[in-house]
Amino acid sequence: MTSVFYSFITTLISFPDICIMQQQLIARLQQLKPIPVGDQELIAKAFEPMKFKEGDTLLPLGHVARQLFFITNGVLRIMAQNDKGNEVTYFFLKDNQFCTILYSFNNNMIAEESIQAACDTELLAISKNNLLALYEKLPYLKEMIDQISQNTLLEKIKTRNAYLGHDSSERYLLFLERQPEVAMRVPLTDIASYLGVTPQSLSRIRKNIR
Repeated sequence: MTSVFYSFITTLISFPDICIMQQQLIARLQQLKPIPVGDQELIAKAFEPMKFKEGDTLLPLGHVARQLFFITNGVLRIMAQNDKGNEVTYFFLKDNQFCTILYSFNNNMIAEESIQAACDTELLAISKNNLLALYEKLPYLKEMIDQISQNTLLEKIKTRNAYLGHDSSERYLLFLERQPEVAMRVPLTDIASYLGVTPQSLSRIRKNIR
């Protein structure tokens, strides 16, 4: 944690004119390895700061993912529709994580999932074309972002699998333990969707554990 903080402060000193959100991105990347000062500026300028309100859709269902997001403050949720046409939350992603629908983004395929802001969220966005152009200038960056994205995907699956075999009350308690930052920031309806219970059931569970 100390090394990450030092890297973040060093970047701030190097580029006082670059916004804090972009500095946060550089600090996250430098958890893998140091990035030359000139390259830091190229990376920072390639990402566009954006803000979304709770409930805003970043990627609609049935579209191709054409942007990669880096969350600086907030929570995004990845959703899909089940066979009954109901909205289901698959994953939550929070500060310092990249977010897109990878198979759609990489292969220009229509995504079966959508991305929505689960609370007011600030992030950095880069289009696929701009990201590829950045990779041409900084080939090592692709390996870094791919590694972070792959680790995030594995962590999402690991977290999701942790809820298997538990009843609804146990799933909620496990959610509070494993994802407390998300629990404090997103609506109960989204949590219920993620845990596979109705909002009414979740309300009863919350009352019973108080």
